[in-house]
Amino acid sequence: MIRIDSVTKRYPDGTVAVDRLSLEIPDRSITVLVGPSGCGKTTTLRMINRMVEPTEGTILLDGQDIQRRPVTELRRSMGYVIQNAGLFQHRTIVDNIATVPRMLGWGKQKSRARAAELMERVGLDTALAKRYPYQLSGGQQQRVGVARALAADPPVLLMDEPFSAVDPVVRKGLQDELLRLQDELGKTIVFVTHDIDEAVKLGSMVAVLREGGRLAQYAPPAELLSAPADGFVEDFLGADRGIRRLSFFSSAALELTTEPVITADANAGRIAASGTPHLLVTDADGRPLGWADRREASAGPVDTGRLLPHGRPFVPGTDSLRAALDCAVLSPTGWAVAVDGTGRVTGVVSQQTIAEAIRTAHTESRTDTSQQAEESGKSRDADENDRADKAEVAS
Repeated sequence: MIRIDSVTKRYPDGTVAVDRLSLEIPDRSITVLVGPSGCGKTTTLRMINRMVEPTEGTILLDGQDIQRRPVTELRRSMGYVIQNAGLFQHRTIVDNIATVPRMLGWGKQKSRARAAELMERVGLDTALAKRYPYQLSGGQQQRVGVARALAADPPVLLMDEPFSAVDPVVRKGLQDELLRLQDELGKTIVFVTHDIDEAVKLGSMVAVLREGGRLAQYAPPAELLSAPADGFVEDFLGADRGIRRLSFFSSAALELTTEPVITADANAGRIAASGTPHLLVTDADGRPLGWADRREASAGPVDTGRLLPHGRPFVPGTDSLRAALDCAVLSPTGWAVAVDGTGRVTGVVSQQTIAEAIRTAHTESRTDTSQQAEESGKSRDADENDRADKAEVAS
C-alpha cells in the first residue's frame, strides 16, 4: 500500500502545489487522481517516485518511508508512463522496452526476450520490434510506453495522462487494454487524468483534487457519482453524472422480448402476428439487419435495402444499463437490440422497460446503502462497547 500522509509541496516563490494531502492507495488496484489544471495531481504522482521532493509530510510504500530508500532504487521499482510515451527516438521498439532491464544488469538476449513477451501482452505485433518510434502510430507508441514501464515487473505503475494525446477511438482501446492487463497482472496503479469519464471507467478509487492541491473527495466511482461531497465535486462531475452512474448497474435483469424479431424471409402470418409498429429483421443466422415498418413488411417480402439502421446492440449482463439506454436512445425506433457474445439477437427492449429497470436499480441501491450504513453503525457500536468493557476490566 502507498500511504500519503499530510504531504505538502511548496515552491520557493510561495506557490503551494499540494496542500496537506492524505491518501491511502490500496494494493493491486487502480487509483485515479483527477481534477482541473493546477490541482497538483501530477506533482503528487511525481512525489511518489521522488521526481519531486515533498516540503512536508511523508509517503510510505509498504510501510517504509520512501525518503529512506535510494532514489535510483525507488524509481527502478516503479513503472512510469507519460503522455506521448516519452520514447527514445534513436532506439528500436524492442530496445526501448528493454531499457530498464538493461539498466538492472540483464543481458541483451534476456532483455529483448522480455520485451518481445511484453509486446504481445500489450497487443503489439512483434514484427514491429525493429522499427523506430516515429514509424508507429500514437496508439502504438503508447502501448510501447506501457510495455517499457512493465518490463522489470514493478509492483507499482505510475501513469501521467498517458492516453490524452490520442484520438477518442484509440483512447478507448488503450483504456480497455489497461483494464485487461490489470486483471492479468494486478499492479498497484496510480493514474493521473483530467477526464472524469476516464477516471470513472478506470478507477477502483478516485481522488478529486481542487485547485491548490487540496483533496475534495476520495471514493469509489459509484459513490462519487451518487453522493458528491460538495458543490465543487458536483460541478466537476458535470450535469450528466446520473447517466454515468448507470455504468455501475447491470443490464442482466432487463426483460427482453422477441415478439418484434423476424427473419428476412419471414412469412406474412409471422409479420402480422406482431403488434409493434416496427420489426427487427435478422439474417438466417440471427444477426440484426435493421428495422422494418410493419405495414410495409406486411404488404410483401421484406426489402432489406429499405431497412432503418438497428444501431449499436448491447450484450445483457456484460454491458451496463447505461449502454442499453444509449442503444435505445440512438435507435430510430426507441428500442435497443440485445445480442449474445456471437452477435446473434436475443431480443429487444424498449426505452420504457429500461426506465423501469433504472428506477428499480436506484431503489435497490438506496436499500443496499442503508443496510451498509446500518451494519457499519452496529460495528462501530460493538467496537465502542468492547473498548468500554476492556476499560472497565482494566479499572
